[in-house]
Amino acid sequence: MMDSNIIWNEAEGNAYADGNPYKGPEAVLNGVFARIGEEHEYFNLKDIELHEMFNDKVLATLRYDAKRNNGNSYDAQVAHFWTLKDGKVVGFQQYVDTKKLNDALTK
Repeated sequence: MMDSNIIWNEAEGNAYADGNPYKGPEAVLNGVFARIGEEHEYFNLKDIELHEMFNDKVLATLRYDAKRNNGNSYDAQVAHFWTLKDGKVVGFQQYVDTKKLNDALTK
């Protein structure tokens, strides 16, 4: 569902923001999703609420329920801001409680 020219941004302060902006589906897959899969025992999205907006914009509010391979878990408040064009995602911006994510890296 990603456009071949998607621009994807992880939240500032998130460890995965080191590749911002990710350009194209392969960059998103390797820079974000593969790393999440490698570094987590589990990573779930919960309490997802979609808020339709104007001009092909969608806001999703949700929580990350996750456990890192180091045994640390977190339950973080999140918002995803999506931009769509012709039924595909062309833009993504993540907003998240990066303190909770970063605490799980080190504790």
